[in-house]
Amino acid sequence: MVHFEKKSVYDFNDLIAILRILRAPDGCPWDRVQTHLSNRRNFLEEAYEAAEAFDRDDPELMCEELGDVLMQVLFNIHMEEDAGRFTFDDVTDHICRKLIFRHPHIFGSETAETGEEVLVNWEQLKREEKGQKTTADAMDSVARSLPALWRADKLQSKAAKAGFEFADVSGALNKLDEEVAELRTAVQEQTNFEEELGDVLFAAVKVGRFCGVDPEQALHGTCEKFLNRFRAVELSANAQGTAVDKLSPAELTALWEAVKHKSDD
Repeated sequence: MVHFEKKSVYDFNDLIAILRILRAPDGCPWDRVQTHLSNRRNFLEEAYEAAEAFDRDDPELMCEELGDVLMQVLFNIHMEEDAGRFTFDDVTDHICRKLIFRHPHIFGSETAETGEEVLVNWEQLKREEKGQKTTADAMDSVARSLPALWRADKLQSKAAKAGFEFADVSGALNKLDEEVAELRTAVQEQTNFEEELGDVLFAAVKVGRFCGVDPEQALHGTCEKFLNRFRAVELSANAQGTAVDKLSPAELTALWEAVKHKSDD
């Protein structure tokens, strides 16, 4: 039993203390054996749950989920402190220096009147800071752990800034048609499915960039639409006294089309 003062309200220092207790040799058997890799999925899940709270604009849920994200950040810092590789102060020093360096219009003599100017300067300073001498260097720095659609979007954005871009959306649409045709050939010939499907998705992201569409948000919206329509199909089938898995493909298609037309009205 660990003695820990119970309070009506806990603060940041209390969170640090609790995590140190959990990671101590006589602490929680699960917490003390975690590594960055074993905890990686938890870290990502908590970040996505916080993002969902943002999407809902739910302040109570944000408070909870941001707390979980903060805990994950501190938890991983404690692992490094235990290993003697860096400390909490090293982390805060690093981010403070980065923010000061990348905001010369605030902390220096540079000027930036618009958000767009800030982003252009930020990208230039980031490349200088990281010693990225070429566009390929900058592209290579895009995290491979990003969702693939976001990674594709960022890679394409960096290439476009170097002039590697279609003149307008028609070029992107033509490229998408070309890649879909190649995917059809791959299916017919029973080869290269993964590569050709990846090319289609990459080309679709390019179209989205011309249209100002976030590819992850677009696919998320389609997932929600599919879920809602399938739920309506299931309800329709149940109303007819049967389950969806008992219907023929033709019957399911008919119900789907009916739901689709109703939602389009």
